[in-house]
Amino acid sequence: MKKAAYWIEKLNLQPHPEGGFYAETYRSEMSAETTHLGMNGRRSFATGIYFLMEHENFSAFHRIKSDEMWHFYAGDPLEVFYFETNGSLQRILLGNNPDKGEVFQAVVPAGVWFGSRPVQGGAYALVGCTVSPGFDFQDFEMAKRKDLLKEFPDHHGIIEQLTRD
Repeated sequence: MKKAAYWIEKLNLQPHPEGGFYAETYRSEMSAETTHLGMNGRRSFATGIYFLMEHENFSAFHRIKSDEMWHFYAGDPLEVFYFETNGSLQRILLGNNPDKGEVFQAVVPAGVWFGSRPVQGGAYALVGCTVSPGFDFQDFEMAKRKDLLKEFPDHHGIIEQLTRD
């Protein structure tokens, strides 16, 4: 297995505000008005990124206003956690071994709180994220630990692990 540094260099990945490294690989030239979807203005039809997280990193709980499809590429499995609207916690295991419950692709629905991390003992995970309507930082909201603990009191452990404040 190639090391994380190889992918960071080859894919020209840069530090990501959530943690880890990324590079935008696609932004549709076509766009649409999205105010009817609760967004402010026009958005590209879709965007795509490479996203790499090393073992000490995690993507803190956040939400966006679009569906986000995750794709596994290389490294160790990645855990993606999200809260459904009924308050239940879902766990997706991105990876290349279906015998261990891993999937190559999964979708996180628009508007839900979600975060991710490499599996325990993993060195890194290289994944891709496709967002439609396309990602815009105006649609990004970082969760506050105290607010998540109040909204989802039964999930204290994962909230503590995947928040920074």
